[in-house]
Amino acid sequence: MTNIVVLIKQVPDTWSERKLSDGDYTLDRDAADAVLDEINERAVEEALLIKERDGGEVKVLSAGPDRATEAIRKALSMGADSAVHVNDPAMHGSDAIQTAWALAAALGQVEFENGEAADLVIAGNEATDGRIGAVPAIIAEYLGIPQLTQMRKLVVADGKVSGERETDEGIFGLEADLPAIVSVTEKINEPRFPSFKGIMAAKKKTVQVLTLADIGVDPETVGVANAGTTVTTVTPKPPKTAGERVNDEGDGGTKVAEYLVSQKII
Repeated sequence: MTNIVVLIKQVPDTWSERKLSDGDYTLDRDAADAVLDEINERAVEEALLIKERDGGEVKVLSAGPDRATEAIRKALSMGADSAVHVNDPAMHGSDAIQTAWALAAALGQVEFENGEAADLVIAGNEATDGRIGAVPAIIAEYLGIPQLTQMRKLVVADGKVSGERETDEGIFGLEADLPAIVSVTEKINEPRFPSFKGIMAAKKKTVQVLTLADIGVDPETVGVANAGTTVTTVTPKPPKTAGERVNDEGDGGTKVAEYLVSQKII
């Protein structure tokens, strides 16, 4: 049996119009439709596959405002057993390091029905709203546990986690003792659709809400005012303009080449 925590995040829908807030230039999460990040759905799916094969329990952990409950319920409707929601206004605008610090602290508070801690933490390789791709590795450093990142295949057996890591340099086999944290890519699986029964059952599942005080995190160590980076100004992307048309009168190829050269594309 394997105790699994899946890190999930609610993000603005990539098909929505996304923008930054006035003033602190953090992501305006109310300006766009919010969804459970697609890569997180695959992380949840992988946890459920492991549970269905080996037994155990699957919890989801998310840090975010009240609205993040929607993403949590989506993961629960897929089949996760329960959830932990770190919800504190002081987290607003936290960078990757601060977020990882809070999540690592929260992981220390997660306890399963058998009274034990997590054997495995599964996350997506990167969120679509930030694309930092470092939070799982930072959490591993804080907790002092092995990290297996960018995994496209996972196997959990005999107290170990192993699988295939895919990068631009090739495919590598990795293995580590449990407990460990892994991040998965879009190649890991195809997530299931929540059934009507699952959606109804999710409404009755436990969502434990924790503040920074509950997990022992000083508010002065997180949030936009304490972040390691600062956005000082933003410029809206220019509106789309009509493209340049090339009329082919026997010299169309030459005109296209000249245009590509002028744009420093070739």
